[in-house]
Amino acid sequence: MVMGWGVRMLGKAFGALVGLAVIAVAVPGSAHARPISAESAEAACAGTGTDFNGDGQFDLVVADPQATVDGVSQAGLVRVVYGGGMGTVELSQALPNDGAAPERGDQFGFSWSVYDADGDTCSDLVVGVPYEDVAVGGVNQLDAGAVYVYHGSPSGLGTESAPIDNLTQHALNAGALTEAHDLFGYSLASGTAASGEPWLAIGVPGEALTADGTVRAEAGAVEYLQGSSVCGITQDSTGVPGVVEAHDRMGASLTGTNRYFAVGSPGEAIGTEQFAGMVTVLSHTLENGCPKPLIGLDQAETGSGLPGVAEAGDQLGASVSMTNYRPADQSYNTDALLAIGAPGESIGTVSSAGTVSVVRVQPTGTVETVATVDASVPDVEGDPATGDFLGQRVTLANTDTSVPTGAGTVRLAVGVPGRDVGDAKDAGVVQVFRPLDSAIGSSDKTLSRAASGSLLPGVATTRDYLGISLRSGSNVLYVGAPYSKEPATSKGALYAVPWAVVDAGSGTATRYQPGVDAIPDAGVSFGVVG
Repeated sequence: MVMGWGVRMLGKAFGALVGLAVIAVAVPGSAHARPISAESAEAACAGTGTDFNGDGQFDLVVADPQATVDGVSQAGLVRVVYGGGMGTVELSQALPNDGAAPERGDQFGFSWSVYDADGDTCSDLVVGVPYEDVAVGGVNQLDAGAVYVYHGSPSGLGTESAPIDNLTQHALNAGALTEAHDLFGYSLASGTAASGEPWLAIGVPGEALTADGTVRAEAGAVEYLQGSSVCGITQDSTGVPGVVEAHDRMGASLTGTNRYFAVGSPGEAIGTEQFAGMVTVLSHTLENGCPKPLIGLDQAETGSGLPGVAEAGDQLGASVSMTNYRPADQSYNTDALLAIGAPGESIGTVSSAGTVSVVRVQPTGTVETVATVDASVPDVEGDPATGDFLGQRVTLANTDTSVPTGAGTVRLAVGVPGRDVGDAKDAGVVQVFRPLDSAIGSSDKTLSRAASGSLLPGVATTRDYLGISLRSGSNVLYVGAPYSKEPATSKGALYAVPWAVVDAGSGTATRYQPGVDAIPDAGVSFGVVG
C-alpha cells in the first residue's frame, strides 16, 4: 500500500482570500488576476455557510484531482453540486477566465477549503494545485504549486461576474520564493477568526530552507493570511517549536477553528527517530502580523509529550482535525479539541497499525490529552493489523456548540484505509468514536461498504482504501471513496451520512457519483473531500 508521504495517495508521491482590498496576484505564468474587493461583489448573498450562489442552500464540494480535463490526464477538477436542485458546476484550469491551462499531473483539487474571503457573505472556494508548474523568469519551476480562490456570487462560481484569484507563493508573500517542488497548496485550512477577520493557511511542505548554511530539503512552511496581514511560518519563526531540518514537511496537514489552528509536520525527527512527526498549535491572535505560537506536540519523553513513544515512521501529524470546545463554565467556545493521526504507529509488535490522539487546547496553550484511540483499546472493534494505517485521515465534529461540550456532542471519525473487509484486502473502513466518553470503545461504530445491512451502500472491494477521504460538519459525516474498485462506482463516490444515522446505526447514506442525477458521467478519483 503506497502511502506517499503518509498524507495522501493521489498520484504523485510526496518525495518517492481574505478580503484583500487592492492586492493583485500573479497567475502561474505571465498573466495577472484582477484586484478583488468586497465592493466588487455583484450583490449580497444570503450568508449561509458553504453557499456559493447566495440562495440559502448548502452547496456540496467534491474534488477529482486525477480527472482528465480536455484530454489532459491527472489535470484535475472540482465539482460543486448546488443545493436546491440547481445543477452542478465544474471548476478546472480549462475555464476561460482562469488564466491557466490544464497540464498533466497538476492535480487541481488535491486540497480545498471554504470561507468568506471578501466579506460579501457569499462563500468562496479555495482550491490547491500543489503540482502546478510555475514559470519564474522564463524558467519552469516544476511542482511549485498554485492556489485558486473562486469568489462566490449570485451567479455562482466561475462565471464572468465571479472573480478568480490565482495565487503563487511569491505573489502572495513577497518575502517567499516560488521554487520547484515547494508544493504550495498541498494542504489548506480557512475560516473566520474570533476577531471577525477571514483567515487562510496554505501548506508548503516541500519548501527548502537554509539552516546553519545548509539547504534543508522539504523542511516545509505555511503561508498564513488574516485580514491584510500575510505571514510565512517555518520552524525558524519566532516562538515556533522545533528546528528546521530536512524532510520535516511542515504544512503537510492543516486544520483550525475561529481561535486556533494546527500544522502537521509528519516528517519531523524526534531525537534519532526519523519521520516520527509533530504538530504545532498556534493562535489566530496576531503578534507583529503573525499568529502566536502556543505549543508543539510530539511523542518525546520530555516536554509536551503525547501518549506513546516517538518511533521512526510514526508520521504523527499526517492528519489533523480541530473543532470548537465550550467548557461548562463558559458561555462560548474558548477552547478546542484537536485530533492527531499517526498512521505509521506500531501497536505492540504490529507495525503501521496506527493511532489517534485527541487533545483539548486552552487559550494559555495548555494541552490535555482526552483520548487515545487504536485497535488495542478495550472494546474497540477490530484488532491491530499490520498496514491498517488507522488515523491516515481524521475528522472531528461538535454537533451542538450552543451547549457545553461533552461526550454527547462530539464525534470523531477515523479512516483505516488498510483494513481488510472479509476477503477484500485494503478495502478500508471508517471508525466513529465519542472521544469524550470515559469508555471510548463502548459505543464505537465501524462503517464499511456492503450490499445490505450497511450505512454505506456498495461492495467492499480490494484496494478501495475507504477512509482515505473524510470531512464532517455539525450534522453530516462525508466519506469519500475516490479509489473505489467496485464496478458500480469505479469513477469514485462520496457518501453523506447524518450523524444521527451513524448514532442510530440504521438508515442509509446519500451516495453521490459521476453519472447520477446532475453529476456528469466522467471521473477518475471522484470523492476527495479532505
